[in-house]
Amino acid sequence: ERAQVGEEREALFAVTIPEERGSFKRFCSVLGDLPAFGGSQAPRSITEFNYRISDAKQAHVFVGLTTSAPGQSAKIAAHLGKHGFEALDLTHDDLAQEHIRHMVGGRTELAQDERLLRFVFPEKPGALMKFLSAMRAGWNISLFHYRNQGADYGRILVGLQVPPKDHASFDNFLQAVGYPHVDETENRVYKLFLRQ
Repeated sequence: ERAQVGEEREALFAVTIPEERGSFKRFCSVLGDLPAFGGSQAPRSITEFNYRISDAKQAHVFVGLTTSAPGQSAKIAAHLGKHGFEALDLTHDDLAQEHIRHMVGGRTELAQDERLLRFVFPEKPGALMKFLSAMRAGWNISLFHYRNQGADYGRILVGLQVPPKDHASFDNFLQAVGYPHVDETENRVYKLFLRQ
């Protein structure tokens, strides 16, 4: 992980977005539309997402993105700022690289009606947007964890706030999106470390 950052093949950011339904999807859309800086035509990939609901007004997302040349992280941060997302460049922050990236999260009183699921997403452009676009507007992402491992698929952990009256619709959504998944809502480790 540090080699990727040290060679500037990966940029790390703490991005502040509004804590409201749909803002994570809008943020992902802006990431998908990032211009190629430095003449590179290679598509930019998301290497990491870490998020846990912790505030009623603002969400802080730890995100990693591929880069193709030194100095691109400042340009990416400026681009995100132009779209209303405050981005703190963590690319050269040792604390962020070594520890904070693994510690985002914890218990919160704000994750009412949370369902925790592990997914296997195909490691291809558009897989996350397909998932986000299929979600009901009233459901909220309260936890998201992903780290690119270089495989053909990505292992994703997602917390979704789904009111009990929507459980049947939620089960239909899971079938319709078609990504393999495991419901971990009753997992003991989840209850110990993440559930209020």
